[in-house]
Amino acid sequence: MKAKLGIAPIAWSNDDLPQLGGETPLATCLAESRLAGFQGVETGGKFPRTSDVLKPLLREFQLDLVSGWYSGTLLDNSVEDEIKKSLPQMQLFRECGAVCLVYGETAGTIQNRQDVPLAQRRRLTDEQISEYGEKLSRFAEFCTDYGVPLAFHHHMGTAIEDEHDIDRLMAATTKDVGLLFDSGHLVFAGVDPLQILKKHGARINHVHTKDVRKEVLSSLDWNKDSFLNAVLKGVYTVPGDGMIDFDELTRTLANLGYQGWFVVEAEQDPAKAPPLEYARIGHGTLQKALHAAGYTLVEGKM
Repeated sequence: MKAKLGIAPIAWSNDDLPQLGGETPLATCLAESRLAGFQGVETGGKFPRTSDVLKPLLREFQLDLVSGWYSGTLLDNSVEDEIKKSLPQMQLFRECGAVCLVYGETAGTIQNRQDVPLAQRRRLTDEQISEYGEKLSRFAEFCTDYGVPLAFHHHMGTAIEDEHDIDRLMAATTKDVGLLFDSGHLVFAGVDPLQILKKHGARINHVHTKDVRKEVLSSLDWNKDSFLNAVLKGVYTVPGDGMIDFDELTRTLANLGYQGWFVVEAEQDPAKAPPLEYARIGHGTLQKALHAAGYTLVEGKM
């Protein structure tokens, strides 16, 4: 079984909360990512938008482009317009060798609204899920044909957040719609990650590994606290610093036959959680878990 370790720049800088590391240069993020031992990175707001600028930058720090977030709006948009909107990012990702497009549904999202509590996120009826699934499947078919497969990111504060949402979405979509498995968002949403692996393991084409601080999670008031407030309180951290058993998760993923990137994420305040220090904790925890599960970390293409 083969795997590679990547990291998201959100450990250094948060696009939705610019007060968290907004002043940190991209070069620092990339240099410390490599210093911590990672082989690749996902994009963030500070990244160049053209391959002629981004590719030399990644080469300088000996990093691959893994993937990156795409703010999808198919819930309220046509497939044709969504394709047009996505083309610049799709072109960048294809030219830079990204393995997938991380699609998050941001139509009506409250993930970036500090004034809206968790309980007030958008919810979809079965009929709406069915209509959405048809559009998402068509968009995912375009992504597959373009050479940058879609990995759907269930995410706190969005219309696809919990187990019921994920189950219905998977049933309403074709296999072109891959599922991004995010341990931290699942646990935050009250979902047992192992159940998602059991039910939808065959659809998983990308993995995000973030941990959750149990004491912070249990202290949240979903009728008062927003997602961003939860982030500021420190609900997320890197693997090895929270409540999630990554040995069990990686072992289960190995048994499912998953091979690919494992990306460390942790939306934290860099002033409280020094990024390089925590990146090393996450890398060490995952490296140990992957080896125990029978994975081999490889360089180059898998």
